[in-house]
Amino acid sequence: MERSSLEARQANNASPLPSPPTVQAPPSPRPPSETSSRQRGEDYVYFERSTEGFSSDAVARATATKLKMESFYKVSVDAAIERNKRRTELEQKLNAAPMPNEAKEREIRKYRKLESQHLRLRRTKISLNDFRTIKVIGKGAFGEVRLVQKTDTAKVYAMKTLQKAEMLKRDQLAHIRAERDLLAESTSPWVVQLFYSFQDPLYLYLIMEFLPGGDLMTMLMKYDVFSEDVTRFYMAECILAIEAVHDLGYIHRDIKPDNILIDKNGHLKLSDFGLSTGLHKTSDGDFYKRLLDQEKQRDPARNSVQVNPINLTMSREQIATWKANRRKLAYSTVGTPDYIAPEVFMLKGYGKECDWWSLGAIMFECLVGYAPFCSENPSDTYKKIIEWPHYLYFPEEVHISQEAEHLIRSMMTWAKDRMGAAQVKNHPFFFGADWNGLRYISPPFVPALSSITDTSYFPTDELGNVPDQLDGVEKVGSDKDLAFLGFTFKRFTGSGQG
Repeated sequence: MERSSLEARQANNASPLPSPPTVQAPPSPRPPSETSSRQRGEDYVYFERSTEGFSSDAVARATATKLKMESFYKVSVDAAIERNKRRTELEQKLNAAPMPNEAKEREIRKYRKLESQHLRLRRTKISLNDFRTIKVIGKGAFGEVRLVQKTDTAKVYAMKTLQKAEMLKRDQLAHIRAERDLLAESTSPWVVQLFYSFQDPLYLYLIMEFLPGGDLMTMLMKYDVFSEDVTRFYMAECILAIEAVHDLGYIHRDIKPDNILIDKNGHLKLSDFGLSTGLHKTSDGDFYKRLLDQEKQRDPARNSVQVNPINLTMSREQIATWKANRRKLAYSTVGTPDYIAPEVFMLKGYGKECDWWSLGAIMFECLVGYAPFCSENPSDTYKKIIEWPHYLYFPEEVHISQEAEHLIRSMMTWAKDRMGAAQVKNHPFFFGADWNGLRYISPPFVPALSSITDTSYFPTDELGNVPDQLDGVEKVGSDKDLAFLGFTFKRFTGSGQG
């Protein structure tokens, strides 16, 4: 009773409520159809979605945000699926194994610890500031390769840098994405391992394992020729490396001695997938059209390479010139076409067979001392490869076994007649090869290293004075930068991330 009278007095003494302010009604939305009203309810409001009235800059920003959000959630969902898959595989393994519960609990705790490290690694932002340059060890058409050391762990890596603007200008985006995807997918011991990939407004960065033994080209320039036993070992390892790339669904397309690296134990690994492509792609020879453009720009007064009409080969002086220019050509934007298959130049479509032609050309150089179609300029090499039946010649002064010559000719032939991986491995030249134990065989050459940063097997003196800091290059616009979305990658090894 007292409570009711108190509430009444408070109500009488209270100020009257102000009248609500006048609010203009919003524009009437488009009325839904009678059918949709019945389906969605009478209170459903339909708005016409349109970008009319928005500036082009606002539309571009909205599109960029949408793409970035989609990429972020796709990566997150894929990571969650992979994590659940790993958990399921562990549970199946533990349930199938006869072990006590305590041992199973230890395995589960170990798994949880690794997953925690994995999640921490995914949250970590990797940038150029995390690495310090030790030395520039390579130079390519679109960037450099540097020996770097991670500042927090002191681990040593090879860092490949690529200029974004140059990649877009030369229409090489598909190739660098293929290289990044291939390296991210690969766990093969025959392919150089990628640990991180990231970017900034100017450059793309690939942080890969450092292989201190240099490359096969350096060895060929030093020793001139290999014996058949040494050649057999290196070709066998190259076969497994090429096979690993093909098994991932890619064609390398640029297999040459420069891209065959030697690890600290003397074994080979395949690198530089900048021209690689998926097996579904049948023709992409635009990169090589510049060789024809070179022909148009040449001095007409200059004669082409004079070919010996009897042996159809180059003179010793011309071979010496080719060897002297070999390294310079590797650093040029055109590169060296000496190992490219004819079908790639002819733009009529090609498959993984083109990589076996390249291996045949490398095997020829290992045994003879120079590439089969070497010339003083790329244009003449191009012509010789197109008309290869007239120019593939084995010099009489060089002794080559019948098995070796037959294998080379079986790889360096028209694509329809060319040997594949299984046929090459079963060739008499490789009789007795232990294909499953090659990495356990003592190699013919093991690099003598003084430290983990030893670069003595790299021709760094030929690079000239390259600054320790990356050059300030052209910056790409924010709209074009979207082309590199999803480039970031971090490999989880589960043993003290570097």
